[in-house]
Amino acid sequence: MVLALKHRPKKFEQIIGQDAIVKTLTNSLSQNKLAHAYLFSGIRGSGKTTTARIFAKAMECENGPSPTPCEICENCKMANENSHMDIIEMDAASNRKIEDIRELIEHTKYKPGIGRYKIFIIDEVHMLTNEAFNALLKTLEEPPEYVKFILATTDPLKLPPTILSRVQHFRFNKIPESTIETYLQKILAEENVDFEPEALRLIVKNAKGSVRDSLTILDQAIAYSNANITLDKTVEMLGVLNPEIISKIFRLILDGNKKELKKIISQIKNYDMEFIIDEIILFLKETLFSGTLPIITLQRFFNIINDSKELIKLNSDNEFVLSLMFFRMIEATKPHKIDDLIKTMENKIDINAYKPQKSALNSPAPEKLFQILIQKITEKDLELGECFKNSLKFISFKDNILTWESCPDDKCKEMFKRYFSPVIRPLINEIFGLDVKINVIRCPKPKPKEKENPLKPKTNILNDKSEEVINKVREIFGSDVDITKINH
Repeated sequence: MVLALKHRPKKFEQIIGQDAIVKTLTNSLSQNKLAHAYLFSGIRGSGKTTTARIFAKAMECENGPSPTPCEICENCKMANENSHMDIIEMDAASNRKIEDIRELIEHTKYKPGIGRYKIFIIDEVHMLTNEAFNALLKTLEEPPEYVKFILATTDPLKLPPTILSRVQHFRFNKIPESTIETYLQKILAEENVDFEPEALRLIVKNAKGSVRDSLTILDQAIAYSNANITLDKTVEMLGVLNPEIISKIFRLILDGNKKELKKIISQIKNYDMEFIIDEIILFLKETLFSGTLPIITLQRFFNIINDSKELIKLNSDNEFVLSLMFFRMIEATKPHKIDDLIKTMENKIDINAYKPQKSALNSPAPEKLFQILIQKITEKDLELGECFKNSLKFISFKDNILTWESCPDDKCKEMFKRYFSPVIRPLINEIFGLDVKINVIRCPKPKPKEKENPLKPKTNILNDKSEEVINKVREIFGSDVDITKINH
């Protein structure tokens, strides 16, 4: 028998990681204060359906309702075998239509056959259609006193508010990895299976908080490793990165060793990129809580990872994405002393020319500052610099007011609107001063062309050489030809 079924809890005390819920349910059974409808929500494998079955058995036990069912009466035995006629389980994923709910409602009209209650466990209840929810609503609100509903879902937000308001809602937590690991160790001891703790941790990590998934992977690991679970065999079986490789990668990043990083990248480039990213994030999460790296460095790492995710969406080459990501992380770890930063800035910028000092403000050649501004903008964006150079004309810089004439075309107008705040204005502040004001003189509009008057006579087609033309015509056509001058 598979481990998930063989070791499925039969009692409340066997449920792990949900202590608050177990305590509430057992108290309600002890005090016989039972609601008519419950909702269990949480991630898959967190114990919702298992808890629902144990709760139903506890309500049906001949010695109950009791938080400790006797396990020997007929009701308990049938409940454990999932054959109790008054405990009806329904999968809403495959029975989601209004007809299915009407059939369920029809069952509520009949009293339990052998048990104390007629209990309906509806799994994945969020899959029901709106019509099915509406049909269930009235019965859920005022069921017969012998009817109990236990709804289970992984997505409670998909349930209508009218349903949520009529149930007691229990939210099942994601079970801590350490709790699951202890649980698996106990099972492996019972099964007489040898294992390495690192291998077990890797199994739990891949299960992502699901006990059922943990047991499923553990079953697979036992078969693959021939009942001797080692880290290497588990890595091979899961097709995942060895956690030691991730640790080694970050050691090389902190050492700035690009040569060794390239070797590892060539080894892992064929792995699924999303999985590698997930493993890196988990490693950084553990690093965050251990405090081995500064917060600012971790923040830089996460920003780099986000950029890498965007490249993955573009189906970029795995080796390129990994190389870019790890090499950027190396740069992000480099410490920058204040003195070094100041020295770097001094090398890049002529402080005396750019700092908003009085000597700069009173400079006899502000046109030079304007040319520097154009140069700085061009360095940021060539096309923007060309627009600035060709569309704007420096007029003056007096009394801390920078005046220019602006004659941009439509394309340059759009670029100025987009880049003024993030690019142009900061550079103006850098060169002319933080409190500089800008005065823009709009380019004068060209005068419209004078419309032609159709009634105004045009110039005579015969110019000042008209006598020569007339003589030439008479020479060709005869002296008695009649020549009429036509004005257009």
